[in-house]
Amino acid sequence: MFFAEKVKHMNTLEIRNLTKTYPNDVKALDNISLTISKGMFGLLGPNGAGKSSLMRTIATLQEPDEGEVFFKNVNIHNDQDFLRKQLGYLPQDFGVYPKISAFQLLNHLAVLKGMVSKNERDEQVNALLQQTNLYHVKDKSVSTFSGGMRQRFGIAQALLGNPQLIIVDEPTAGLDPEERNRFHDLLSEIGEQVVVILSTHIVQDVSELCPQMAVLMNGKVALQGAPSQLIEDLSGKVWRKAINRNELHDYQQNFQVISKRLLAGKIQIHVLADDHPDKGFELLQPEPEDVYFSVLFGAQSTKEVLSC
Repeated sequence: MFFAEKVKHMNTLEIRNLTKTYPNDVKALDNISLTISKGMFGLLGPNGAGKSSLMRTIATLQEPDEGEVFFKNVNIHNDQDFLRKQLGYLPQDFGVYPKISAFQLLNHLAVLKGMVSKNERDEQVNALLQQTNLYHVKDKSVSTFSGGMRQRFGIAQALLGNPQLIIVDEPTAGLDPEERNRFHDLLSEIGEQVVVILSTHIVQDVSELCPQMAVLMNGKVALQGAPSQLIEDLSGKVWRKAINRNELHDYQQNFQVISKRLLAGKIQIHVLADDHPDKGFELLQPEPEDVYFSVLFGAQSTKEVLSC
């Protein structure tokens, strides 16, 4: 595979005490510290948690108010070119030129990334189109692509130049199950070689792909670790019960309801408790969603958690 070159140096991204406040006095990042090594790292959190602000800061699209970010022991905000030459970035939304084919657009972006050799560009562009399963539509305009195809094209452009740090922001939002699975396979393959940060609010994406993760809430790191260990930490503490809709308010007032869902005409609630909470509750093996919602419950009221 073209992209699967052996990495000569250990890639480590170190985020130290990062803080960012916008002019409207919104503190988007509040003293964030993380160490991220080679592989897939999941950054999970609801909208407004600070994920995109953190991604933009790491990508040197904005300066932090305080704190530092190091990649391979280099301060990236003191040497932005060092980071940008090794960065692949797939933002939430990206525009494309109309009526330009996938091959032409990737070739153009390769030039912008400093690939001056035409032979080198052609070789890499064709290889990336193959890797992302887009070679058969390489002569079609990207503006005509489906959502999943466009996301795969986004990954192809992010891989130009063999980056050692790749950031993908909400990459599977809006994709159908087949495209989502295809995208997962592609990300897993890429993550074997370099640092990949997956920023999302979709719990399943992180639990399926990432050996390490962190949960952001209100600009802070609320939880971090291996998903399997975080799930194990909740063992014996998650309880389930099916209730009538008119009982929900009372249960929210009296128990730590961390999630709810409609099932067979009743509302199934998950409650966090060290001991058996009440008659009718059954103990559950925790799921990744329980870890996520338990963090949200600790930071917000139950009503706000259930609306996320």
